[in-house]
Amino acid sequence: MADTGTVEVEGKIVAVLPGTMFRVELSNKHQVLAHISGKLRKHFIKITVGDTVKMEMNPRDLEKARIVYRLRNASANRNAPIRSYGPRRR
Repeated sequence: MADTGTVEVEGKIVAVLPGTMFRVELSNKHQVLAHISGKLRKHFIKITVGDTVKMEMNPRDLEKARIVYRLRNASANRNAPIRSYGPRRR
């Protein structure tokens, strides 16, 4: 437990919604609505569909969560574009 009164859980991003909101599926197939924390916004951490994230939830409201950490996914293909800076000169 990171903070008093919160529960830490892990989930997988199912959908990206407008306004930095995400639909996240927990291991028990329960889906919650999550937003990203200020530290992730500050450091421009990108979160896409298929990422595994760590969240904090209030035990009184199990429909909402706050994403506090994006776990490293070695198997996830992020489809990063190949940068081209023009033809190479010799």
